[in-house]
Amino acid sequence: MNALSSPKVPKTKGRGEPMVWFTGMWLSFGLLMILVLLTIIVKNGLSTFWPSPVLQIELVENSDAKLRGSTTLAGDVKKEQIRTTAGESGEPVPEIQLFTGNREAYNTGFRYVVESDITSREYPKDIIRAERLEYGDMIGYPVRIEFADETRLESTSKEFPEALRRMVKEANERRDKIEHIEKDLIGAINRSMEKIKLNRRGWDKAESIPEKDRLQMDAEQAGLQKEYEKLASEARELRNLQNANRLIYRIPTGDERTVATGSVVDYYYPNRLNIFQRVFRFFARIIHFIFEDPREANTEGGIFPAIFGTFVMTILMSVVVVPFGVLAAIYLREYAKQGPVVRAVRIAVNNLAGVPSIVFGVFGLGFFVYFMGGSIDSLLFSERLPTPTFGTGGVIWASLTLALMTVPVVIVSTEEALVAVPRGVREASLAAGASKWQTIQRIVLPASLPGIITGLILAMARGAGEVAPLMLVGVVKLAPTLPLDTIAPFVHLERKFMHLGFHIYDLGFQSPDSEAAKPMVFATTLLLIGLVIALNAAAIIIRERLRRKYKTGAF
Repeated sequence: MNALSSPKVPKTKGRGEPMVWFTGMWLSFGLLMILVLLTIIVKNGLSTFWPSPVLQIELVENSDAKLRGSTTLAGDVKKEQIRTTAGESGEPVPEIQLFTGNREAYNTGFRYVVESDITSREYPKDIIRAERLEYGDMIGYPVRIEFADETRLESTSKEFPEALRRMVKEANERRDKIEHIEKDLIGAINRSMEKIKLNRRGWDKAESIPEKDRLQMDAEQAGLQKEYEKLASEARELRNLQNANRLIYRIPTGDERTVATGSVVDYYYPNRLNIFQRVFRFFARIIHFIFEDPREANTEGGIFPAIFGTFVMTILMSVVVVPFGVLAAIYLREYAKQGPVVRAVRIAVNNLAGVPSIVFGVFGLGFFVYFMGGSIDSLLFSERLPTPTFGTGGVIWASLTLALMTVPVVIVSTEEALVAVPRGVREASLAAGASKWQTIQRIVLPASLPGIITGLILAMARGAGEVAPLMLVGVVKLAPTLPLDTIAPFVHLERKFMHLGFHIYDLGFQSPDSEAAKPMVFATTLLLIGLVIALNAAAIIIRERLRRKYKTGAF
């Protein structure tokens, strides 16, 4: 053997390789679960807006539907499934779920039909689907229009399509005008009358009302009352016009029913649409869903107030949580003497991150709403008592409660970002004559901004999805006004608000019709995920720009 030759190294199997594969497998499994969940939400959420064709079916005489009084049904197919029959046989039975609409006629908007009970299927061209203000959608055949002057226009007439289109358009315009009168004009009068009432109450407590001021207030109140009666009369006339014309339609069972054209929001012939018309209506329904107000116990209409409330609350929470979290982290890392007390504070901060959110909601209700809000009412709004202004739930208290809940995340991420700044950069700044605060302000904090924004992203993601604490400190099922509007002082932090997370909870667990609420649940969930992704994406873009800006060779 050559003395200069190297000894043979025995081949050994890598002991860590199985664990690498094991962790990779579970990572892939987790990503797969997320992908499947998002696929289900996207599929069911977007299918809510797709204008499906309407299927009409005939049923056998001895079917279960016959026992319920209907042998002809029409609707769009929502799903197909296999149901197992009861008893010892347990045979699989295929069935379909139809959205039949006409809730006032069938007492339900959905119907399950066994495939074997169906004798014929067709897609009639003349069937119409209309969105109404009440009782959900209407699916049926138009028969005639009955006008206010007792004249009629049959559906077989050539003028019928144009007349129906014009009437629905005019009804929508009148509805917008009624909303403007009642919400804007009459709302402004009510606010002015409330202001006079509060001024009068304040003077009554002082037991001194100047005669001149009293007469002026009486004159203003009389003028406002006269204007109110005029606007209310105009709104009543418009509402009477809304109910003057009627559409007579025939549901698939053969019964004729009546709906006021003022109650019809939109209509179309689902079996006459081509692919381009379906796509156009698909995006139009998405836009309406985003920008309209909810109705029918939140199962119909849009969810704009919930989107706006979620966005405003998340922004307010972020504005509050960042300064407190960053200042606390700077003190703990840069100024506090490291010892048992600081370690105890860090343990407490970490434990706060694991406290159930409902506990923060109870604290926010007791401290922010009852104590702070009640004190503000006593000092600044005593004339409004016993009606609370800030002493009840509102967007400001919800934002502070969620800021308190998410501040541990910001503190921990900020501390880690401060530690990551190289020591040499600090020493160079100090050697150049800068003070410690100048070094922190001009060197350390800018370099730590990407890490700070990472904490903000995590806080926003958690805060936007929380529901339990909000139920105690300000969220409501339906908010008639928004926290921000064109009415002075424009920002109304004391107002209650709607939230997408609570909207999902309300639809899923409090809705009187669970089947009708299910599409809205998926659509709202998809929108909430989209809002969180949009907020996080904006924060990530800012973080990456700051990271490139303050990147040095030391990093």
